[in-house]
Amino acid sequence: MDMRRILVTGANKGIGFAIVQAILEEHDDTFVYLGSRDAARGQAARMALKPEWQARADVVALDVSEDQSVARAAEQVARSLGNEKLYAIVNNAGIGTGAGASLTKVLQTNTVGMHRVCERFLPLLDPVNGRIVNVTSASGPSFVARCSTAMQRFFLDTQATWPRLQSFIDECIAMDGDKPAFAAKGLDDGEAYGLSKALANTYTVLLAREHPALRINACTPGFIETDMTRRYAESQGKSPAEVGMKPPSAGARTPMHLLFGTLEGNGHYYGSDAQRSPLDRYRSPGSPPYTGA
Repeated sequence: MDMRRILVTGANKGIGFAIVQAILEEHDDTFVYLGSRDAARGQAARMALKPEWQARADVVALDVSEDQSVARAAEQVARSLGNEKLYAIVNNAGIGTGAGASLTKVLQTNTVGMHRVCERFLPLLDPVNGRIVNVTSASGPSFVARCSTAMQRFFLDTQATWPRLQSFIDECIAMDGDKPAFAAKGLDDGEAYGLSKALANTYTVLLAREHPALRINACTPGFIETDMTRRYAESQGKSPAEVGMKPPSAGARTPMHLLFGTLEGNGHYYGSDAQRSPLDRYRSPGSPPYTGA
């Protein structure tokens, strides 16, 4: 049986691990490279899979915020592939602003990290049937909605280039902590997480334009209970379920659709209900799908 080989970053827990489980459970012809910043935690996650799935999973030490780590991971996967190609890349790894994470760290992980992975792993991807799924967040469109008209045009620019995005990221890092500077730039308060996810969505659009033969899309997994979001419930003295969070398995729904479903078009952003959504405003799950460009 020919195996569809898939890399999932940030795969040792939360939504990433739920995606790995869903892939292996629903598709017998798949093999997953379980990307984990910490190899030991990655091995623990692999051993937590059903025994019959473990032979179809391998751990790859992969810290998306470090160039050398991503390069070593790509070399490991290339050796494993031999003459085969990856079927898909799932860019799931990401961090929030908890535990004092700086804007620099958030951007280097959530946006630049996604670019690092794509640059290193694109040569390993099937040039005909390959797919890239960028797990972003509804915080991205919500952030864009709070920006000035000029900055909204920036995030929605279908002709954006990575050098231009990198220059903008450098500019934002230079303003780190200076809320008045962000406001003057038309970027609201410069909230790091939303900004990083808005940029990740813009990167998805430009990547799809540069690689039209592939299927490259972004999505929000929804309001999911993870280590990152659990603090929000705890700060209110409530359980995750009480504030509306869903389990990680629910967060795998749209990534799985983008991995294996029939898709129209390319370079789109999808809501947690697996329906197309706009990049400049929040769309509630269950509402009519977005049909714009």
